[in-house]
Amino acid sequence: MSNISDIYGALVFNDHVMQERLPKATYKVLSKTVKEGKPLNLEIANVVAHAMKEWAIEKGATHYTHWFQPLTGITSEKHDSFINPQADGNTLLSFSGKELIQGEPDASSFPSGGLRATFEARGYTAWDPTSYAFIKDEVLCIPTAFISYTGEALDKKTPLLRSMDAISREAKRVLSFFGDEPKQVSTTVGPEQEYFLIKEDDYAQRLDLILTGRTLFGATPCKGQELEEHYFGAIRPNVNRFMQELDDELWKLDIPANTKHNEVAPSQHELAPIFQTTNAAIDANLLTMELMRKLAPHQGLVCLQHEKPFEGINGSGKHNNWSISADGANLLEPGKTPFENLQFLVFLTAVIEAVDEFQGLLRMSVASAGNDHRLGANEAPPAIISVYLGEELEGVVHAIINSTEHKSSGDIKMELGASVLPTFTKDNADRNRTSPFAFTGNKFEFRMPGSEVNLSDANMVLNTIVAKALSNFADAVEGAEDFESAARAYLKQSLSAHQRIIFNGDNYSEEWPVEAARRGLLNLKSTPDALPQYVAPESIAVFEQFKVLSKVEVESRYEVKLEHYSKKVNIEGLTTARLARRHYLPAIIEFSTTVASAIAAKEGAGAQATKAEKDLLAKLTACIDAIYTGAEVLEEEIAKAAQIEDSLANAQAYCTKVLPAMVNVRTAVDEAELLVGDDYWPVPTYNEILFYT
Repeated sequence: MSNISDIYGALVFNDHVMQERLPKATYKVLSKTVKEGKPLNLEIANVVAHAMKEWAIEKGATHYTHWFQPLTGITSEKHDSFINPQADGNTLLSFSGKELIQGEPDASSFPSGGLRATFEARGYTAWDPTSYAFIKDEVLCIPTAFISYTGEALDKKTPLLRSMDAISREAKRVLSFFGDEPKQVSTTVGPEQEYFLIKEDDYAQRLDLILTGRTLFGATPCKGQELEEHYFGAIRPNVNRFMQELDDELWKLDIPANTKHNEVAPSQHELAPIFQTTNAAIDANLLTMELMRKLAPHQGLVCLQHEKPFEGINGSGKHNNWSISADGANLLEPGKTPFENLQFLVFLTAVIEAVDEFQGLLRMSVASAGNDHRLGANEAPPAIISVYLGEELEGVVHAIINSTEHKSSGDIKMELGASVLPTFTKDNADRNRTSPFAFTGNKFEFRMPGSEVNLSDANMVLNTIVAKALSNFADAVEGAEDFESAARAYLKQSLSAHQRIIFNGDNYSEEWPVEAARRGLLNLKSTPDALPQYVAPESIAVFEQFKVLSKVEVESRYEVKLEHYSKKVNIEGLTTARLARRHYLPAIIEFSTTVASAIAAKEGAGAQATKAEKDLLAKLTACIDAIYTGAEVLEEEIAKAAQIEDSLANAQAYCTKVLPAMVNVRTAVDEAELLVGDDYWPVPTYNEILFYT
């Protein structure tokens, strides 16, 4: 473990480094660009580029890259060296302002949803100065946006930055009614990243994990998570060494990794950072995921980031802790008397209104093939969006709706009954781990995103819809003679209209979907159910109103998401059929042949085979037939789905036909796993993978 103060931010061209290395005038202009969105001219960019290059070379960098986030959801990079060969055979090391602020990667090979044809290759990357450049693997990485030759966004970052501008503008409008004129309003995020660590040797023997990120086969282990002993338990020594190395590397990159612990499922863990501005936080999370995958092999481990790598035990989420601040002051801080805190109530109401009005769009933002296996599995929120406020704030809401007074419960002291234990103040709200969108003191925890997802989509949607709600409020009270009266009247009207979205109960209960349906809330259980919400007229309208996405950009993303879903399930289906035929069937047949030979040998010797032997052979034979027939049906369904040209119908076929056919094959294989001898089974089982030493 390194000294934190010595290494923290060592590989980042951050504000501290810029103050040291840039002329004061240059730093002042760049700072305004970062903090206030002021434009940056090429002359200033040249000065910044030179200083950045000199710093990077001192740190051992030989190349630079524009680091961007195409619609694949992961990050991409193309490395160019600093060398500039001269006529005399020498070389200079150069890096210009133009190279800093603009790049030109090939745009034809990334998903674009029809925005670009194969022969239309030109695309541009543009420097995002609000996210610091950093060094990774001796390469200077410059966070950038990625756009097409015709100007449409081809990435995740560009719409996110636009949405941050939108919510900033509308929040400033609202704050002006309170006499505030902040220089900067921004949303902040603290993404809690869950993941699994398993042994490299086990991973190497599981082709399903290698190709799809999850186990397509595997019988329930003898021991799961029922003893609840893994959660916050002592960390394995090799896992602890991994966590220590990960912390060191993250801290070098100015990523405030803060909390680490064992999660509920065996071999599952979590890392939580301190809050950052949303786009920087998402860049940091993508780097965190990359480093997890890169560093785990140093301890003989593999990091699994799929939402549901193992059937029957908890999957992994990425809890998106979201808030909004003005010049560093949290606008979702209720204070000791939230009923009297009108500014807080305005922003709280805006969030509630936004989530209810655009619940389908918010659900869409976390839809993926992997997350479909996790949501609603009594380990994660259901696919129904609702907002948890806690008793105190729900009482405030009811008081506003009913025009009654509300008395705060005030500070409640916790007496623990032992003289040596301290007395402390109880929070005014409990936490609800079953809620998809829960208020947790001074922020909202959006618990639906899956562990593998790029959080840009969810936060782009959240920023945009809250900007819309804030705009609605500002339009309603603008010009009012009595602002406070107009504001409270709006709060009453809005909360009355949207109180159906508030639910403080158990989202895992069987009663909740029935109650949610009665309230008129959406229950979009699968990705093909949810994705059409992206192109709903009201969704396109809100994106266009706030200039976050154009209609063509929305439609292209919709197509990309549908295509990605179908391709993922197609790969899983093909892998399932291939493994069933060539991996599992031979092993089961071999073992059944051994059993049959034993029966024949006994009967040939005049002895009677036991009932157990005959029953075992019959069960094995039934499994063999079920696997063979199931694989045939699965291959037929895959072939049928592949012929469907309409992208939504194609995704629906994979969802309703291919996935159930995969389940049938898996069920037969998993049943056989419990019958076949250990020496015959071709892969490590859940018992071996999850409970290693």
